[in-house]
Amino acid sequence: MMSNRFTDALFTLIKSLEKSEKRHFKLYIKRSSANEELKIVQLFDALDKLDEYDEKYLSKRLSPITKPQLANLKTHLYKQLLASLRLLKTTENIDLQLSEHLDNARILYNKGLKLQALKILERAKELAKANQKANFLVQLISLEKKIETLHITRSSSDKTQILAAEAMEISSHIDRVTKLSNLALLLYRWYIINGHARNQADEASIKQFFKENLPENITGITDFYEKLYLYQSYCWFAFIRQDFLMYYRYSQKWIDLYDDQPQMIAVETGHYIKGMHNLLNAHFDLRNFEKFETTLKKFEAYSETDIANHHDNFRIHTFIYIYSAKINQHLMQGTFKEGLSLVEHVEEKLTKYSLYIDSHRVLVFNYKIATLYFGSGDYETCIDHLQKIINGTGDLRIDLQCYARLLHMMSHYELGNYDIIEYLIKSVYRFMAKMKNLTVVEEEMFRFLRNSFDVSPRKLKPEFEKFLEKIKHLEKNRFETRSFAYLDVISWLESKVYEKPMSTIIHEKYLQSKHTGTPRYTHKIAV
Repeated sequence: MMSNRFTDALFTLIKSLEKSEKRHFKLYIKRSSANEELKIVQLFDALDKLDEYDEKYLSKRLSPITKPQLANLKTHLYKQLLASLRLLKTTENIDLQLSEHLDNARILYNKGLKLQALKILERAKELAKANQKANFLVQLISLEKKIETLHITRSSSDKTQILAAEAMEISSHIDRVTKLSNLALLLYRWYIINGHARNQADEASIKQFFKENLPENITGITDFYEKLYLYQSYCWFAFIRQDFLMYYRYSQKWIDLYDDQPQMIAVETGHYIKGMHNLLNAHFDLRNFEKFETTLKKFEAYSETDIANHHDNFRIHTFIYIYSAKINQHLMQGTFKEGLSLVEHVEEKLTKYSLYIDSHRVLVFNYKIATLYFGSGDYETCIDHLQKIINGTGDLRIDLQCYARLLHMMSHYELGNYDIIEYLIKSVYRFMAKMKNLTVVEEEMFRFLRNSFDVSPRKLKPEFEKFLEKIKHLEKNRFETRSFAYLDVISWLESKVYEKPMSTIIHEKYLQSKHTGTPRYTHKIAV
């Protein structure tokens, strides 16, 4: 999905700018120079008009100019764009404000104006404390200590003692945050590479890793960031192990943290968006239909706020997670054909935002869209989307790489392409065995498909019934449920046995679960 046209850093930056940011840059650069025909403005205008990066065109447009001169001009323009953006965005971002205070304090200190520097540092510390920015507090306190140590500032002994105590407290806090954020990051990395725990060995490994890296004395944690990374760690620990009740519990704690301190939504927006995504996934996994709908409405209302639209990053990830949830809603309700109405809009946005969206998100969307087409009975279009995964990079989500191939094989089976099914069975089996991703369910599926070639259509229904009976008892086994989660093999088999569309089977189960208020099963995975 990522195009080569975005390989040049300067070109990429210019293409990411909004109209207001371009206008501000022009004003900024003209204020800083009397010459309105600056070469960098010419270069900016030339790049802004291009659809694809073209160095030959730039050399011709800015002629006479040598290749080294163009490289220097691009570097200068890049720096000026960042300076313009920093000036524009400083008032909108706490981190930028604190950076500016710290820079100003250093400038004043280097000028010998120590007391003025200390006053700025004091104000900056209050701002950092109010927004729980411990990483900046460390730098602010460090500079304050340096000034107090090297110079006579007439500060009271009480103040210096307080400063020393602050330094010790913040050091301890930073250590805990670092350990917890590292744990959350490494667990997430494990999931991105491997998906869910495949067997007892994976589970034991994850448990051991979690135990060894979880900091001691976490019961008394009160700080926002410490709680945030603790809840994230437990979320990923539970999700990898498919312990969906724990996953739900800590996803809810994650969002409760923001509900208790709503001012932090503006400070740590990215983590809030990710938390809402995880909470929606947890409701999907547990089939909490009503809570899913309530949370999705809350998330959609948030997407209309100024905070959600403050930056490209927030706006784009909010779109990704909301539309991922909307597709999940159709998947769990069996309304596959209705879900197809989302596809065109999603694909347009994925193309528009290709500069910003990582390949993992594109991979997941392609799988979800393929599943919608499979459930709708459009197996050819399903195959088209699966090919994007199969022919793409193979270093992400081993589980999705495997199930894309399995769904691809099932689509050809549905189309009656028996001439290539035997080859696909061998190929997919080898791939999944190599990735150590085979479960009992998949072994049974391969066995059934191999044997079904020689069975007449009239006798096939009893074979489907036997297959269904064989695997239905495995629904509650956590290490076998991935097949059901990614493919819903049970509903597919029931559609064959009861001679109903797969969408009808799932929708009937959805209506029954909603009516009784109990989930039909609790093993679905929000990929």
